[in-house]
Amino acid sequence: MWEQWRQQVLVRFWPPMPAVVAAGVLSAYYFGLTGTFWAVTGEFTRWGGHLLQLAGLHPETWGYFQVIGLQGTPWDRVDGWVIFGMFAGALAAALLAENVKLRRVRHGRRLAQALVGGMLAGFGARLAMGCNLAAFFTGIPQFSLHAWAFTIGTALGTYLGVKLVLHPWLRGDARAERVRATAVTTEETRPRSRVWQPRLGVVVGVGFALVALLVALGQPKLGIAGLFGLAFGVLIERGQICFTSAFRDLWVTGRATMAKALVLGMAASAIGTAAFMQLGVAPKVYWLGPGAAIGGLLFGLGIVIAGGCETGWMYRSMEGQVHFWVVGVGNILGATLLAWAWDALGLYAALVAPWPKVYLVDQFGWLGGLLITYGLLLAAYLFLVWWEARTTYHGLQPAPTPAPQLRKGVAHGR
Repeated sequence: MWEQWRQQVLVRFWPPMPAVVAAGVLSAYYFGLTGTFWAVTGEFTRWGGHLLQLAGLHPETWGYFQVIGLQGTPWDRVDGWVIFGMFAGALAAALLAENVKLRRVRHGRRLAQALVGGMLAGFGARLAMGCNLAAFFTGIPQFSLHAWAFTIGTALGTYLGVKLVLHPWLRGDARAERVRATAVTTEETRPRSRVWQPRLGVVVGVGFALVALLVALGQPKLGIAGLFGLAFGVLIERGQICFTSAFRDLWVTGRATMAKALVLGMAASAIGTAAFMQLGVAPKVYWLGPGAAIGGLLFGLGIVIAGGCETGWMYRSMEGQVHFWVVGVGNILGATLLAWAWDALGLYAALVAPWPKVYLVDQFGWLGGLLITYGLLLAAYLFLVWWEARTTYHGLQPAPTPAPQLRKGVAHGR
């Protein structure tokens, strides 16, 4: 019974639409129960700050850390616990599906590409005060107009990134890097070396959940954040939720499956988020200025060069893909570099400070804010439908999604 259920539910990757919508709903509840939002790069920036402190420096005096805070340790912060949970959830899900395997990089230049792309993405995300999660699943549902500037910048950045990575030198030897799909394994056919993975997956998932529940007895928000992180991690790994794939598929093949799922996920999140804000949970509203747009541009360019966004590199690193370990290091380095450049290079004074924080509810009321947000989301969805149809009309059929039984170990858009 267990093996049959695991094969039917956990081994196959989940369709992106329900996985992303579920993530949107969870992000709204996460906001309501913890008072903060689903985001990761802010905490990664703090990790970089802690490393600098260990080296004898004092980044806590920098202006950027005065804005986002550097108090305590990751174990003392809600953002730290949600990230720990995401790593644990992604690892547990990959183990349960027997999808953990050390995958080395075939070409050295790919490591350089991973590092540079990760740094660009981390730098851009923090210049805009948030990555794809903080914009798509936080800023837009919380009616902060800066998130739309970030989104437009990200779309343009990914388009330019696709043009760049199609250069033969960056593409490398496609034959050497081809990933072969494998059929669903059974108890008799799967390698013995991976028989232990589902058992370890149960240990990781249940073990972390128990730890989070124990923490919740004394510090409810931290424990709740860990449990939500665990659920987010399972969703992003089993749904292969990657913003890079969404944009890259759009510009390369015209396929908009993941992009449309993201729009519906934001729509699902917005109504729940609005309800919690009306109950008194404060939103996060940031500056609508060049910093948001330029940050989005750099972020979009970086995630395509790196091959994965924040969610993408997190779950792929848990699957054993060495390339994305380097992307994660680059992400932390780039975010920490931005924290230094915020004042040292005058980025805050030039690109952020002079510009207003535009909260749609203050400008247009609750009804107006909801109508504008859903109107923009509808426009984005219709654009995606048109783009997909246009690509088909011009003879470039969107790449078909692999059949579920052939998708083990192969991510959407990879």
